[in-house]
Amino acid sequence: MSKNTRKYFGTDGIRGTVGEPPITPDFVMKLGWAAGRVLARGTSARPKVLIGKDTRVSGYMFESALEAGLSAAGVDIHLLGPMPTPGIAYLTRTFHAQAGIVISASHNPFDDNGIKFFSAAGTKLPDEIECEIEREMDKPFECANSRELGKAHRVTDAAGRYIEFCKSTTPLGMDLRGMKLVVDCAHGATYHIAPAVFEELGAQIVPLGNKPDGFNINDRSGATSPETLQQAVIAAKADAGIALDGDGDRLIMVDHAGEVIDGDEITFIIARHRQQLGRLQGAVVGTQMSNLGLELALKTLGVELKRAKVGDRYIMEMLTANGWTLGGESSGHIICLDLTSTGDGIISALQVLEAVLRTGQTLATLKAGMMKFPQTLLNVRLKERMDVTSLPKVRAGVAEVEQKLGSRGRVLLRPSGTEPVIRVMVEGQDAGQVDELSRYLADVVAEAVDQSIAAGKAA
Repeated sequence: MSKNTRKYFGTDGIRGTVGEPPITPDFVMKLGWAAGRVLARGTSARPKVLIGKDTRVSGYMFESALEAGLSAAGVDIHLLGPMPTPGIAYLTRTFHAQAGIVISASHNPFDDNGIKFFSAAGTKLPDEIECEIEREMDKPFECANSRELGKAHRVTDAAGRYIEFCKSTTPLGMDLRGMKLVVDCAHGATYHIAPAVFEELGAQIVPLGNKPDGFNINDRSGATSPETLQQAVIAAKADAGIALDGDGDRLIMVDHAGEVIDGDEITFIIARHRQQLGRLQGAVVGTQMSNLGLELALKTLGVELKRAKVGDRYIMEMLTANGWTLGGESSGHIICLDLTSTGDGIISALQVLEAVLRTGQTLATLKAGMMKFPQTLLNVRLKERMDVTSLPKVRAGVAEVEQKLGSRGRVLLRPSGTEPVIRVMVEGQDAGQVDELSRYLADVVAEAVDQSIAAGKAA
């Protein structure tokens, strides 16, 4: 089974609407059983798997289903309760577990959920292991005998362990006293952790989104909806705002004036500060969607931006392959591989606050070193999937737009991985021109696709 023929796993685990296949209790129990059997291979001792979840009401159901499946496969289970995704990755390493399982749909609404896995090293499972799990799913369910069933244990100090780990990534003696921070936890997995981290380092905290009820995760809050945070920062006269998403691996910040600082700007602030300290290793990794302003700002520092495919999995692959340590997405997935094994919103925020403290500059001043270029993204829905970049009319349209933009502009045509849609992105210095050219190119793509389909039918 190749990566392209996987039935269930996508680029970030298995995700969907609760109650609709495959996000059903019976499927998840079988998934736990299959994963347990695969992960148990080659281990002399009884295998051990950690399970953590975000705050969705369906998490209780899927936690129980995974526990049953893993136990039936003869695997011991350690239940972490509500924990951020990066916290589960960290604890998987420190518990020397065979794997960690995250029950979360990240930034999606409460009626979605998903399952993703971490390896023993706290990184996403290799594709070949996911394929092995899928092959095991096709086999009949067989329960281990009673003597070999796995046992379940509740980890009561999981949150405290992770809070201490987050603080340990900061310089000794880092002191946030005198700093006022609004911290928006999106009613998600960081609700009992993020405020404690910043408060224990001395900051005055105004908590937001810290009262989950199972249904309000990501609801008009957190990294995907920073408007409430912007208003709260201004009202509280805070120094900065920190917005995390439902599972805690994304970070968006707000400066004292209420201006949003996205993942590209956060990546730039961390990169520049690390370079000043002599701690930046190699290139910085972004994605195809990273703003051109980030690339040019890094270039002025003598730092190269390398672009991976969209998705933190691909950023991680490029960082690991080259021995680099810093990468990020516009959406707020920031990876500091010298500190932890996956994207971590809390740790990324601490890196930014360290830059604020060391330089004595405000967040607004630090982000001013990077000028974001206007960017317009339009979706062109296709009647059937096709490689639009192979169409002569599309290639000509792209060349025409690129010529008008010159060296300080960019065009990207990217197919959606989940639906028959082409994303048309145009970036440049002038917002009006960018908007006009993106609409023009979207029309060119739509017309070329229709002509191609008509020609195929005529033939």
